[in-house]
Amino acid sequence: MELKITDEKPALLGGEKAFTGAFPRWPVYDRSEEEALHEVLYSNKWGRLDGSSTAKFEAEYARVMGMKHCLTTSGGTTALFTMLGALGIGPGDEVILPAYTFVATYNVVVLNYALPILADTDINSFQVDPQKMRKAITKETKALMPVHMGGVPADLDSIMDLAQKHKLPVIEDACQAPGSEWKGKKVGSYGVGGAFSFQSSKNLNCAEGGAITTNDSAFYQACYAFHHQGQTESTASFGTGEGTRGTNARMTEWQSRMLLAQMVRQQAQDNHRSENAAYLSSLFNDIKGIYPARLYGGTTKVSYHLYMFRYDKAHFAGMPRERFIQALRAEGISTSTGYGRLNTDPYVLALGQNKHYLKIYGEKIMKQWSERNQCPQNDKLTSEQSLWLGQSVLLGSRSDMEQIAESVRKIQKYAKEIMTTH
Repeated sequence: MELKITDEKPALLGGEKAFTGAFPRWPVYDRSEEEALHEVLYSNKWGRLDGSSTAKFEAEYARVMGMKHCLTTSGGTTALFTMLGALGIGPGDEVILPAYTFVATYNVVVLNYALPILADTDINSFQVDPQKMRKAITKETKALMPVHMGGVPADLDSIMDLAQKHKLPVIEDACQAPGSEWKGKKVGSYGVGGAFSFQSSKNLNCAEGGAITTNDSAFYQACYAFHHQGQTESTASFGTGEGTRGTNARMTEWQSRMLLAQMVRQQAQDNHRSENAAYLSSLFNDIKGIYPARLYGGTTKVSYHLYMFRYDKAHFAGMPRERFIQALRAEGISTSTGYGRLNTDPYVLALGQNKHYLKIYGEKIMKQWSERNQCPQNDKLTSEQSLWLGQSVLLGSRSDMEQIAESVRKIQKYAKEIMTTH
């Protein structure tokens, strides 16, 4: 759909704001959440070992996801950490993950003293490029860990074909994608396990918390033991448990009961975001230099956590991305550049000099590791083009989406003047 173009100047040049309303606040709640917390409070059973809410949520989430098992954890990060622990990933092993992701995906590999190998990005989709994952595989590769960025499914057909060919387990980082689907099946159901996050910004929210989904009963039991100090699902004792490693990554009854209350709205909210995202993309498709993130052909549903799009300054009189963001904010539209260059971040590069890694791998391998993590497409995306709108923006009205697009149109029309105005 093409909007009517007005002669109104951008707000940065003294015109009226294009967006005059307010986007919905997050989180959304009502008396249901209040009653849920009271229910746990007065039960005197606040932890999963003696309560019932966590088991109820796990059963409901597994049902909604179409999975045999769901195991809650203290966070999305601990869900990933637990799965790597259950697979026995450790020193000397390599795990391939996207360069474009939140640092938690990297951190869980490092916590196991494995070597994180960053694969470059498909710049059009913001997702990991499966061909770059393929080129990164060595005899030391022990797992592939794709991320469904922003709630958009990665190219699961290509990734699963790659995993099958090389006999590698796939851990899906679906922390931002509860409800997204690939060919009619929920993401998180293709690999050996999927990780989900219920952190306060997420679409399903209990402030902190996470979950693992899997159809592999043996893997589920291994994850349960790892997240419960090595003890099995049927035990909670003063003993030492089974296996050789474990931790406490259990979810509380407070979180589980809050999630059960929040789930009531999830489907309607997902549908609302999807409709607005599709409409906004149709508007952006008529604006040169604005490119909504590509959806792969197998995508049948997106549970948008982020609305990701690329900005090409060549169609905006060479306006730097930072100036474009400033102009958008003047219109009342808050946007973000999103994740940075993980492969060149000092935090990541410092791993090459970490004393423990040098002891395990040696200077030569760590130097080669730094050289392997070259990701030119991700560098280009993050330094020049990437932009995000948060999920709560997509909970706005259809008119809100039109005002976002109109803001961009005004900025583009007056780009040269904006460039010469301080």
